[in-house]
Amino acid sequence: MNLPVSIRTKMLPHASTEVKVYYPVVFNLPNHGIQQKINQAIVTTLNKILIEQSYYETSLVELLAYYELKTNQRGILSLNLIVYSFTGGAHGMTIIKSLTFDTTTGKQYTLKELFKPEADYEKELSSIINKKIVDWNIQLLGKFEGIRSDQDFYIADTVLVIYFQLYEITPYVWGFPYFPIPILDIADIIQPDGPLDRMMAFT
Repeated sequence: MNLPVSIRTKMLPHASTEVKVYYPVVFNLPNHGIQQKINQAIVTTLNKILIEQSYYETSLVELLAYYELKTNQRGILSLNLIVYSFTGGAHGMTIIKSLTFDTTTGKQYTLKELFKPEADYEKELSSIINKKIVDWNIQLLGKFEGIRSDQDFYIADTVLVIYFQLYEITPYVWGFPYFPIPILDIADIIQPDGPLDRMMAFT
């Protein structure tokens, strides 16, 4: 069994006390190249969000960036990078982006790569989510057309969580719509020996 990887929190220096950026750094991996690959992916993704959230602009009033670990076991690291910013107006804006890695190889997984090549994962996941939308009486901005091929996701132990950004399918007041899907419910389409299969093996 692969042990959890070691993670420390770093903070970007900034002149304003209203701007705080905390981010995770993986350390003590046996393979330094793999460690560097994972950390580079984290920093690259974070910087893209910071640019989108006006981090480098003078109009920025307040910004807080932090992270959440969702899975750190069995050779799988899945985490969320969260950035809230306020540049004036009625309310601030938050963006969440998730990254999922194999810590033994440094590979970063897309949603598509979690499933068998022939699996119609978009259709199956969309059907599950659509049922939850109805069951939970979630208010939508329009008709739910299904997930994107690159839909945001993270792995939380034995659950795959599909989620949507603010305003993506719901009004702002609904926040981030999260749809947890037990891996066992989609066991027939997951990629053998992939991250979901590895997590399911211990259910």
